[in-house]
Amino acid sequence: MCVPGCLQHVQSGLNRRGFLGAGALAAAAVTLAAPPAMAQSRSFASAVDLTHTISPEFPTYFGKPGIGFQDLYTYAKEKLNLKIWTLNEHTGTHIDSPFHFSENGWTVDQIPAANLVCPLCVVDIAARAQDDADAQVTPDDIRAWEGTNGPIPAGACVAMHSGWDQHVATERFRNADAEGVMHFPGFHPEAATMLLEGRQVVGIGVDTLSLDYGASKDFAVHYGWLPTNRWGIECMAGLGALPATGATLLVGAPKVKGATGGPARLFALV
Repeated sequence: MCVPGCLQHVQSGLNRRGFLGAGALAAAAVTLAAPPAMAQSRSFASAVDLTHTISPEFPTYFGKPGIGFQDLYTYAKEKLNLKIWTLNEHTGTHIDSPFHFSENGWTVDQIPAANLVCPLCVVDIAARAQDDADAQVTPDDIRAWEGTNGPIPAGACVAMHSGWDQHVATERFRNADAEGVMHFPGFHPEAATMLLEGRQVVGIGVDTLSLDYGASKDFAVHYGWLPTNRWGIECMAGLGALPATGATLLVGAPKVKGATGGPARLFALV
């Protein structure tokens, strides 16, 4: 079963079979110019929400509430409900735009829509993270994933499943020690470099508060990844319910001019 309209939006027919069947070999250059995430037709049986619910209690990197609400109108008085939000862009399940850690990278509104609809590759390090809060996705993890599942598709998002989303309602999610240093999993800079140099990946995602592991002092993954006009997703939920490959990620990023990021609604089409 295909989610209504999914094929029209995810793929506009620009694949090899479509071109050859139509006899339009002269249009091959268009295929090369098309965003990698649009490379193949897909159909889906279900949509899995990968998004945490945001509230003032949701843990944040800096330990302060990331969102606040003020009633502007209430149904009891004005017969409608309307709130004013006070929001840190990087709250809850959210996207890091390239501009977040660069001088001239794309702001969140400038990320092409096609880069926000992409194959999802889930790298599972949950067993290791259970015993080591400082576990990181390494090049060996990427190689092992490809050894089992084949090459990472062009235009993909590679997401770390550490199982850390199960701690979101507890202090373990931030997991700060006596000196205030946080301990939670993330990507190793060498793994990010590997994805940059050898694969056409448009984004990476984590189920923790940061693309870098919690104890990082230099934010090497952020500084290496985002300035290349690739995005990141932090605080993903529910990755453990997904297959390692075969799902398509839809990133509902806020289209706010000049934003460095923002809360995002994520769906995996499986």
